[in-house]
Amino acid sequence: MSEWDPQELHRINAATELLVTSERPDGSLRPYTTIWHSALGDALYIRSARGPQNGWFRRAVRSGKGRISAGGVEKDVTFELADPSVRSDLDAALHKKYDRFGPEPIAAITGDDVLETTLRVMPRP
Repeated sequence: MSEWDPQELHRINAATELLVTSERPDGSLRPYTTIWHSALGDALYIRSARGPQNGWFRRAVRSGKGRISAGGVEKDVTFELADPSVRSDLDAALHKKYDRFGPEPIAAITGDDVLETTLRVMPRP
């Protein structure tokens, strides 16, 4: 697995929104979906605001591969379910970044059932 270039990860994290897409079985990309995100340490994390049945999330988990674009950085990436140990630190990072948008939007990605919809996103070599 590749690691993020620290400058690229910083630029991605500084962006308010991230575009994410997954690969189809034939390798083509689906349309992008705009979501919120945060970096923790040397990894990027994303969550589904509408639970595990959200289409982009299901397709990302099934494919395991896709592409992201944010902060002027576009990368082919892998998706994997996040380790549960990141939950509280990621919640805090998301609150710090997005609380300015009000309680309802941030609650959609920091509520009680979000752990199962948290993906670790890493660049592909």
